[in-house]
Amino acid sequence: MYLRTLLATASLTLLLGSVALAQTSAPASASAQAPYPVSRVTLVTHSSPGGGTDVFLRNLNKHLAGVLKTNLAVENVRGGSGATAVANVAKGAPNGSIFYGTTPTYIQTTLLSKPPVGYDGLDPMLIIFIDPEVIYTRTESPFKSLSDVVAHAKANPGKSRWGAANPASLERIGMEKLARAGGVKVPIVSHEGGGDLMIGVLNGTYDIGIGEMQELQGQLEAGKIRLLATLSEQRLATLPKLATAKEQGLNVVIRKFRGIASPKGLPDAIAKTWEDAVRKVVALPAYKADYTKDHLTPMVLGREAARKFTTEVAQETAAAFKEMGLIK
Repeated sequence: MYLRTLLATASLTLLLGSVALAQTSAPASASAQAPYPVSRVTLVTHSSPGGGTDVFLRNLNKHLAGVLKTNLAVENVRGGSGATAVANVAKGAPNGSIFYGTTPTYIQTTLLSKPPVGYDGLDPMLIIFIDPEVIYTRTESPFKSLSDVVAHAKANPGKSRWGAANPASLERIGMEKLARAGGVKVPIVSHEGGGDLMIGVLNGTYDIGIGEMQELQGQLEAGKIRLLATLSEQRLATLPKLATAKEQGLNVVIRKFRGIASPKGLPDAIAKTWEDAVRKVVALPAYKADYTKDHLTPMVLGREAARKFTTEVAQETAAAFKEMGLIK
């Protein structure tokens, strides 16, 4: 009797152990990451080495290669204000071997230049960051807020001047929107680069300028400029005391993004692999230290959401260009 009971107990223990082993081993095999389909991936940018998108992609690659378990390289393709790079990626194989680093530039170039292959010749795969635009003035100026700037422009018609980047840039669009929102007519002077614009603000030629935190950081740390507002939807986590334009009564939001697009026809499985990998990488402390330093705000959107977001930005940009008389 005792022996029969002992054997029954032993059999039950073995059975339960087998069930437990099956339960613990099955998910492990199911969740094992499938190998990436190609051994080398090229991320193409229209940006020159050291430019904003070039730096973004190279920093991303440092942390992403180990997660995707493949080799990543950045290729700088210049020409046509980004159109050459877009066309180069569009004709690539949709097998996960080539992608384009996206910014609003590829939308703007399409709308203004109408190249043979535009932004809609690629398939938005990911939006990863919002790169905030901020309004700044020289430290010695009397302006402490956007309200001060607008009030000065209204009280002194013809005496205010604002600076921005080239005529078709997102920065120029932002300044035009601020002027309309504030109900003022102010000459907005364009420059090819942020360096010349900064000089104009520092020497008092312009009341305010607009730019990315990356390019303003040096002058800000040196105490040469004062930030007046961010044109983001919400305050920046890295600059929590800097009010948005909306909070200051000017309903202006500029969505400068950084993302990745693929040739059309890329399988959903590869797009999902990238989305999952990027979500992991954005949460890594080492990468977070990199992008926080540049004041980039994570906003990871997968393929469907990225498509919708890109379409919305294109519509906003087209409307702004029409208001500015740049397109019909």
